[in-house]
Amino acid sequence: MTESAAATGTDWRAWQDSWDRQQEWYMPDREERFRVMLDMVEAFAGPEPRVLDLACGTGSITDRLLKRFPKAESVGVDLDPALLTIAEGYFAGDRRVTLVTADLADPDWTAALPYSEYDAVLTATALHWLRAEPLAALYGQLADLVADGGVFMNADHMRDDTTPRVNAAERAHRQAARDRAKAAGALDWADWWALAAADPVLSGPTARRFEIYGEHAEGDIPSVRWHADTLRAGGFAEARPVWASPSDALVLALR
Repeated sequence: MTESAAATGTDWRAWQDSWDRQQEWYMPDREERFRVMLDMVEAFAGPEPRVLDLACGTGSITDRLLKRFPKAESVGVDLDPALLTIAEGYFAGDRRVTLVTADLADPDWTAALPYSEYDAVLTATALHWLRAEPLAALYGQLADLVADGGVFMNADHMRDDTTPRVNAAERAHRQAARDRAKAAGALDWADWWALAAADPVLSGPTARRFEIYGEHAEGDIPSVRWHADTLRAGGFAEARPVWASPSDALVLALR
């Protein structure tokens, strides 16, 4: 754990809540996808799962996992030094949580993990930062990390280019809602990172974060069908969406 996370007296809960509100500005149905995700964890792994929180950020999934399943264990992995600093501060002293710094684009990233097998691997609104080819390679690695009968779930932007008018109408409606929330004081992505950059504890990690990622990675947004097909090709027995909104989906793959 970083010294800043352990000893500065920073209000890590406030930063965690601030991140959640900023993400909800983009995804007002964010809690609904988390609920379905945890329903499926319980269905396949029971109330005491060992979970890998993939591209964990501040630990939003881990936070909800442990509140619902107090006997669960979570390993969070990410590369972002600013978001990991918040996660380290927020979960300080919680022995159920292990945080790992690793680059999912590195073929050897799994060597940094404390376990070789997990009941569930969960991720949300993160893997669209990857291009299709490295994402397919990652899916193959994840099949080896999920225990027999365990699950992988990815909740993310998943585009359907066969419905352009539906897409346009949904996008316009979503943007209008964002504009109203912004006018009422909601923080967007740029606003939130500006606050982090100005914070004495987070300014250094935030600067390193932008050195790694820039403003935003140029990934791909494949369809639900691409995700399901690629997961099966990567070694999962079954894969399909278990939740969807007009712009996003939660795909579950069973080992």
